[in-house]
Formats: sequence, C-alpha cells, structure tokens
Amino acid sequence: QVQLVASGGGSVQAGGSLRLSCSASGHTPQYCIAWFRQAPGKEREGVAIRDPYRSTYYADSVKGRFFYSKDNTNGTMYLRMISLKPEDTAMYYCAASPRYNDTCPLSPSHYYWGQGTQVTVSS
Repeated sequence: QVQLVASGGGSVQAGGSLRLSCSASGHTPQYCIAWFRQAPGKEREGVAIRDPYRSTYYADSVKGRFFYSKDNTNGTMYLRMISLKPEDTAMYYCAASPRYNDTCPLSPSHYYWGQGTQVTVSS
C-alpha cells in the first residue's frame, strides 16, 4: 500500500520561499511522484510531476519558481518554492502513481494521496 506524508507548509509573505517535504513508502522506483495543490473553490492541479524516465513536468504558473528534488540518501522528496505569490496559497499534496501509456498522468484521479500541508502566502 502506498503511503505518503507531506510536511513543511506554513505562512509566508509574497516573495518568500518554502520547502515542502514528502516521505513515501509502498511504491516502486518506476512510479511517478507529483505535487498537487488545491485552493478553496478550485480544482486540484498538478504543479510538479516527476517522471522517472523523463524530465519533470511543471505547471506554467510555477515554472522557474518551483523545483522538485529528491534526497537519495533517505528517499525524501522535496518541492522548493521561491518567489511565492498570494495565488500560490493552497493545500499542497504529494502523490504517487504508476505510469500510464508510457507517461505520468496529469489527472489527479490516478494518484495515491497523503494528507496535505497548507501554504499561505500573504501580500
């Protein structure tokens, strides 16, 4: 069973930075690892999706500001967020999915989920 735990959220002012962490178990190295976010009244959207066989996908809204990384010594995955904007305010989730059709799915319906971590950016 895939289990994921996200942490590291908080409240920052616009222009600030945060680093989210994700610990995962029960998946294989071939799984896609993704960061999604969901703001109140909005759909859940993928902001960074790590494909083990391709480059990482970033949503246009976060390109150049959000960066996925992994610590191979302990398996923890990170989402480094810089130049944060108020519109980045959301609950952030890490998620894992098998690959489908030789790619990582963009739809959240394919993913296993952990609990989220709240990010609040004030202007």
